[in-house]
Amino acid sequence: MRRQYLISISLTLLVSLFCFFTVDLIGYQAVALILLLVVSLTAILFDIFPVLVAAFLSAFIWNFFFIPPTLTFYIGTPEDALLFLMYFVIALINAVLTHKIREFERVERDKVEKGKIIKLYNTLLNCLSHELRTPISTIIGSVDTIRNNENRITEENRKELYNEIAIAGFRLNRQVENLLSMSRLEAGILQPKLDWCDINELTFEVIRQNQEDATRHEVVFEPNEQLPLFKTDRLFIEQIMQNLLHNALHHTPDGTLVKLEAMLQSKGFLVIISDNGKGFTEEEKALVFDKFYRLKQSQTGGTGLGLSIAKGFAEALGGNILLTDNPSGGAKFSIYIPAASAPIKHTENEQS
Repeated sequence: MRRQYLISISLTLLVSLFCFFTVDLIGYQAVALILLLVVSLTAILFDIFPVLVAAFLSAFIWNFFFIPPTLTFYIGTPEDALLFLMYFVIALINAVLTHKIREFERVERDKVEKGKIIKLYNTLLNCLSHELRTPISTIIGSVDTIRNNENRITEENRKELYNEIAIAGFRLNRQVENLLSMSRLEAGILQPKLDWCDINELTFEVIRQNQEDATRHEVVFEPNEQLPLFKTDRLFIEQIMQNLLHNALHHTPDGTLVKLEAMLQSKGFLVIISDNGKGFTEEEKALVFDKFYRLKQSQTGGTGLGLSIAKGFAEALGGNILLTDNPSGGAKFSIYIPAASAPIKHTENEQS
């Protein structure tokens, strides 16, 4: 607030000084219009009280320095007195009305933001009501079955139930991780921790973690032996690839080919995850990275957070994700991450 007072007073004084040296050319009536313009400008930028200070100060300056006889607060003619009164009233009305308009706009903006937040949380709750309840129900049901039929259940059925518990737990953990990642990204508290990373090895690890979901797809990755190590945040890259691969496996028909590629790019590296599924429409391409957005014809669940989180992590590393059509049909996600690179042997020697 102190800064607003200082700027308002300084601006009024500077403009008044300019008018003082040019009053013979423009006339003291024109000075009133110029000073009113200053009051209007401060009313647009600042709160009501600094604007009122500018209005009072400009009125007294105009009276003292410009209205004949100058250098006094005496006004010589009734016309000038009326002009001064009109100036004073218009300056005050201008300040108050502009402030009221800004207050109204702020209230309306708050209403819109509140509506967006409510809609966002409703969407989140609707998503989570299914995405969290389903794996929790699976875990509880499997545990109850094992507990209540401990002597009658076969070892094979027991293993199947344990496997269902593991799958449900992994699914639950993925959703919780996505929610935490979204919160950290929005809070701006995620800071990359750079270290040397083997992108080939990391890609194999991501594929291995998703092998349960990949049983009905063909996942192909041919490691690039010429790829150096890159200094980046391994967890960020893993999160990006996890969400993009999970999206490809869950939103493409059975039998779809999902291909992963990694290659050296100018001042960084490029990871491509493509498929020969149905792809995206132009409308979907514009919305697919928005939080909680889910494809209308999607047969699977999901909170709609995966792609927005992947984009957030890429941007946190100074990179980006580009969605295009795969020339052979389907979708193609290209992840570019800027990073320093070093030959594998050189870096291994440094670490040792």
